[in-house]
Amino acid sequence: MRTQTILFCFLSLWISAEAQRISYSEIDKDDYRQMNFEIIGKVGGNIHVYKNFKSRNEITVFDNSMQMKEKVRLEMLPERVNNVDFVAFPEHYYMFYQFQKRNLVTYAAMKLDANGKMLNDPIILDTSHVDGGSEIKVYSMVYSENRQRILVYKINRRSERFFTLTTLLYDRDLSLLRKSAASTQLPTKEGVFGEFTLDNDGDLAFGRSTQSSSREFVTHYHLMVKRAEADTLQVSEITGRDYTIDEIRLRPDNYNKRFLLTSFYHAQRRGNIDGLLSYIWDKKTGRQLAFYRFPFNDTLRQDARSDNSSLKLAFNDYFIRQLLPTRDGGYAVVAELYYTSSRGNAWNRWDYIYGPGYGFNPYSYYPMLSPYNQWRWADPWNRWGGNNMVRHVSENIMIFYFSPQGRLEWSNTVRKRQFDDNSDILLSYLLFNTGGEIRFLFNQLERREQILNSVTINPEGRLKRDPTLKGLDRNYEFMPKYGKQIGLREIVMPCMNRNYICFAKLDF
Repeated sequence: MRTQTILFCFLSLWISAEAQRISYSEIDKDDYRQMNFEIIGKVGGNIHVYKNFKSRNEITVFDNSMQMKEKVRLEMLPERVNNVDFVAFPEHYYMFYQFQKRNLVTYAAMKLDANGKMLNDPIILDTSHVDGGSEIKVYSMVYSENRQRILVYKINRRSERFFTLTTLLYDRDLSLLRKSAASTQLPTKEGVFGEFTLDNDGDLAFGRSTQSSSREFVTHYHLMVKRAEADTLQVSEITGRDYTIDEIRLRPDNYNKRFLLTSFYHAQRRGNIDGLLSYIWDKKTGRQLAFYRFPFNDTLRQDARSDNSSLKLAFNDYFIRQLLPTRDGGYAVVAELYYTSSRGNAWNRWDYIYGPGYGFNPYSYYPMLSPYNQWRWADPWNRWGGNNMVRHVSENIMIFYFSPQGRLEWSNTVRKRQFDDNSDILLSYLLFNTGGEIRFLFNQLERREQILNSVTINPEGRLKRDPTLKGLDRNYEFMPKYGKQIGLREIVMPCMNRNYICFAKLDF
């Protein structure tokens, strides 16, 4: 009996140890903290990471244990490239990039295999002539959730009110399906474009917010939909008479053939955040399907508020990070508390969302500046901050789940407290879906060390704080919001070791 008990305990410990595993890559002395990077994903069983430092562009290939297999220098790239994006498939992936020579901007793509080697010569997708010699970002790329449709687009503003949207729609083999040019007249010249998103049918949706003259609140919002087979835009207006709209997040609901929009709203201009609004646009009818406003009560405000805020101010520093549709037509909204503080400069939510003013540029589409972009969470090209002393604070995560009828089914709060000076690279969280639950990974300061924490939430809204992750090495500091899910229960996360960037693979 004693032998059986010892054997059972041994097996239990072995199963527990196998339930979660961390593998670290070796330190590469060329990977300074100033390096730009992008985690591409898992291709052919290998893990691929793009790295850039000054004029050096390369692909590093790791095996399943994060041992480096290949370091491929991309010698065929021009000396200076920008706007680099990747679309990964099981056995290959595409790299999209833009470069400029004098007044000619070129957007190109190349296909690489599971070892990071080119499968064909770079393909020129489109070119544009620009005025002036300074570098201008002209092209952007989005792809569908199932990765069967890839869309390249550019916006040419002939004036401050009139613009032309040019789109090139491709399939997964990068065969051109349709090239379109849709023009429209804007009602006003003050405004910014928001998120661009592509659904599985190849339909593009994006929004434009019309702002007040002081740029402190949104007065109108226009949802614009470009169908895959059409050359025109369908425009729907969202206007509030007794409230003002905050930053709007947009997401396709591929299960139910519609587009979802959500935002915080204010009952007064520059007032406190009073609640959430949701707008559903139906693709079948081409019009609004539903519109809901959900005011926050004191119970929700009590759950959301930080230690230093009152109930009225509880949601004023929250930003919507994700909008997650479900098969039954419901959806979850994930928001995070974030703000900065610095001596002599007051925190301003509106400056943070919309950024500084812009000068007119015919190829500038005035992208709405989000605290960070879920599809690339934060911009690795601008993550190290400036010279001024700024404290970044990132705290609680609120999760709301709404039924298909727009009723709040449940809400819950992930408690965390994070702060850092002059940089936010170790703050915020990574969300990944394991099918039966959603997991949040984030750092928490414990005994002056950043420890990676894990919290899961199930479809009924019940939270579970997981035990401390095994295999954590105190020499590594994780950067969760730059991580990427590469499998059902696998993620790759960048981390810092002294002054170098390396990568860790976590298996759950």
